Amino acid sequence: MDYSALNNLSYGMYIVTTKINNKNVGCFINTAMQITSKSHIIAISLNKENYTNKILKETRKCAISILTTKAKNELISKFGYFSSQEINKFENVNYQNIENLPVVLEDVCAYIIGEVMRVIDVDTHDIFLIRVSSAAKVLEEEPMTYRYYHEVLKGTSPKKAPTYQEPKEDKKVNRYQCSICGYIYDDSKEEIPFEDLPDTWTCPLCGVGKDKFIKL
Repeated sequence: MDYSALNNLSYGMYIVTTKINNKNVGCFINTAMQITSKSHIIAISLNKENYTNKILKETRKCAISILTTKAKNELISKFGYFSSQEINKFENVNYQNIENLPVVLEDVCAYIIGEVMRVIDVDTHDIFLIRVSSAAKVLEEEPMTYRYYHEVLKGTSPKKAPTYQEPKEDKKVNRYQCSICGYIYDDSKEEIPFEDLPDTWTCPLCGVGKDKFIKL
C-alpha cells in the first residue's frame, strides 16, 4: 500500500486549549472539520497519549484557534512537541481568558469555542464532537494548511499526529533526526555537515541542542 497517497488529504493548523483547576492546557492539532451546518458541530482528533486529550475528557469544553500562515515555528513547536504537564505553554504567548478558557490569539485568524458532545474511540486517537457555542474572527489573514507547514516552513509531523509517518531510511547520505520534534537535518541539503555545526546550534523547529539528535 502506498501510504503517501494520504498526503493528498487536506489539513489545517490549530491549537486546541482547555483549563482545569486554574491550569491552562493545550496542544497543536491538524484535524478539525465542520460536521453540520444548522447546529454547528465540529469534530477534532486527539491522540490518546496526549495530556490535552485526558483533560478535555474531564472539562468537556475547549477553544480551537486557527493559525495563520504567519504563525511562528516557536509557537507551533511549543504546542506541538511538548506536554502541558512539563511546561507552561502559554508563557510569552498572546492569549485571553474567554468563557473561562485560555484562547490563543497569537497569529490566529479566528477561534471557536464549544462543548464536547461525544467522544469516539478510533484506535490510537479519539474523535471529539464539539457543539459550537461561540466563534469570532481575529485577523484577516490566510489560514495555514499542513501542506504550507511542510513545504514552506519545512515542518514535520509530531509523533502523536494522525499524519505522522516513520522517516524512510537513506543510507546514501547522513541524516540526523531530532528526538523531540522529528525535524531532520539532511547533510546533502545543508551547507554545513551536522557534525561540523557548533555546539551552540539548536533545532530550528523546537530549539533543543545537537545532543537531542539521532543519526538515521
